[in-house]
Amino acid sequence: MKKYISFFLIVLPTILSSFPSSVDSSICIREKLKLQETANGNLESLLKKTSEYCRRLESAVIDFICREEIKETIDPALDYPQPKNAREAIASWNKPPVPPPSMWKIHKSYTYDYQCLGTAGKITENRNLLEENGKKKNDPKAKLKTEVFIFGTAFLGPAGIFAERFQKDYVYTVVGRETLDERPAIIIEAVPKPDAPETKTLYGKAWIDAETAAILRIDWNEGRIGHFEIFEKRGRSFDRKPRITIRSEFRAEKNGLHFLSRLIAEEAYLNQRGRAFVRSKTDVVYKDFKFFTVEVDVREK
Repeated sequence: MKKYISFFLIVLPTILSSFPSSVDSSICIREKLKLQETANGNLESLLKKTSEYCRRLESAVIDFICREEIKETIDPALDYPQPKNAREAIASWNKPPVPPPSMWKIHKSYTYDYQCLGTAGKITENRNLLEENGKKKNDPKAKLKTEVFIFGTAFLGPAGIFAERFQKDYVYTVVGRETLDERPAIIIEAVPKPDAPETKTLYGKAWIDAETAAILRIDWNEGRIGHFEIFEKRGRSFDRKPRITIRSEFRAEKNGLHFLSRLIAEEAYLNQRGRAFVRSKTDVVYKDFKFFTVEVDVREK
């Protein structure tokens, strides 16, 4: 089975909520039931159109370059030993520990010329590092230098959820509607069936163009992130629960196909009150696309 999108971890060394009234709640419930009733009638048709979009996505011949701009922030404050009890906390007041420079918040940035070549569902990525932390570079065979999340082949990510051969392994539910870039979008949540074979393909919520069935955005579930056990281990050392948030946006368009335009990955840890400490965030923007080849197979199956 093909792996379309994966995320791996490299370890560094060393609402207020407003509660609606009962009347508002009833209206909200009725609207949700109405949405679900309407959506269920169209869900099968939408999934068929989405599988066709994924077929075109996988069969496309593509060749393009763009600018890949990455900002990575790491806050290792919790990596520094915290007081385990009141006695240690009181002792620290008399001699407060000073975190070493390695524990200060880290800001990193990278700019690449990114080339993507694809045919028959196989993707080749090439990067030329142009700038690192504000300094000019020229590394034509550069590797991705992010320290927390490493990502690849995200262009084909939607096919891992909606391609026809995978749809038998998921339960799909319409959970909402939204407008993205003035496009009406239907939000579908995909959850693996209990008896489905375990794969490394991610899943989550997808924003699908109501007219063309193109995937515009995906919020990935953290359940199948590569090496998630390392986040869990870090969470245990913090006495907190890890929460990993990953979003892909597909806003660049050519010949009816949508290309990755932004990727956001956040590593957070929740305390017992549910408050989150964001340890790292990786924000990737793709822009200035130059398409040399985007040939789409329009034949019927």
